[in-house]
Amino acid sequence: MKTLAARYRQAHREAKWAVGLALAYFVWWYISAYAFAPTVDTTLPELYFGLPLWFLLACILGPIVFTLLCWLMVKFVYQDMSLEVESSSHHE
Repeated sequence: MKTLAARYRQAHREAKWAVGLALAYFVWWYISAYAFAPTVDTTLPELYFGLPLWFLLACILGPIVFTLLCWLMVKFVYQDMSLEVESSSHHE
């Protein structure tokens, strides 16, 4: 990255991706925790691997999926850039 403006654009892009992924995780958790929760009139929920489906999706599968998505985001969206300010010779 040569210019400061290009670095700011990249930083804003990375921040938008991070906030988007965090919001997607919240939506995933909320939907899987509340949409798959058993209704009040049922006594015991159906179990998968000894866990209710809502818990399996929200607390086991969700963190695994979103950890992998974070890894992909860091690998393909984030860019390594210098934090040092490049000074131009005519301003000094």
